[in-house]
Amino acid sequence: MTDLSNAPQPEQRQRKPDWIRVKAPTSKEYGETRELMRTLRLNTVCEEAACPNIGECWTKKHATVMILGDTCTRACAFCNIKTGMPNPVDPMEPENVAVAAAKLGLEHIVITSVDRDDLPDRGAGQFVKVIEALRRNTPATTIEILTPDFRGLMRQSIEAIVAAGPDVFNHNLETVPRLYPTIRPGARYYASLRLLEEVKNHNPLIFTKSGIMLGLGETRLEVHQVMDDMRSAGIDFLTMGQYLQPTPRHVKVEEFVTPQAFKAYGAVARAKGFLQVASTPLTRSSYHAGDDFAQMRAAREAQLAKAR
Repeated sequence: MTDLSNAPQPEQRQRKPDWIRVKAPTSKEYGETRELMRTLRLNTVCEEAACPNIGECWTKKHATVMILGDTCTRACAFCNIKTGMPNPVDPMEPENVAVAAAKLGLEHIVITSVDRDDLPDRGAGQFVKVIEALRRNTPATTIEILTPDFRGLMRQSIEAIVAAGPDVFNHNLETVPRLYPTIRPGARYYASLRLLEEVKNHNPLIFTKSGIMLGLGETRLEVHQVMDDMRSAGIDFLTMGQYLQPTPRHVKVEEFVTPQAFKAYGAVARAKGFLQVASTPLTRSSYHAGDDFAQMRAAREAQLAKAR
């Protein structure tokens, strides 16, 4: 008989606690949203990043469109999007995004992208074209973008995109500075902070937003320091959610942070002056983005009224 006691065993997926589990999507609306994305040849971060909220969001006809293809030029340790040499940019993508927004009847849309370090403009021009197409076709839709860092071309990219007039400019810090070398090796923490600060310098009226994942081994004080850094950069909206390991190849979850701990982090963030905070295990950058945008806009209006 062969002795298998020392043979390498397949890695087991970590068991999720009850508060992080979601039901598999089955609704008619989910199927309709999926079919529309296929018809228009659009990618979504909901699918590519294996978001746990896809069933809820697509049932409500909310989808986060991922432009510039489905292949990223970087390889972050937490991300499920495939890495490699991307295909050429689809010239029809901006109009197709606008068609999708109109057919879904979106009051608020979130547009994100893969990193495209292979492109001369790092993909900034496609963000501009998408915003312009949305303004032409669905002028009542508010627009939130979630961008990469446009490595090496940050200022030019920000200038062009801000001129196009998104309502919310989001760029995620993802984790605390100490963990960048292992979690986000292709990026730099302070470069990401500067990007969001630069948006505010160009147009203080654009809401800025950023998010981090918890459960990667960060400490409480490190999370508090990130909050302070974000406020120093003028960031309006902070999202915090639980990191989930997409596959056994990705970095492991160090801790499943409890809902109570997320609530406590949220209270600290609000005390530090963020206009809007979303802090739950299932929070993701674009989860409930439309409702959160409305609340953030109301909070700013109330703040301005108090200052008069």
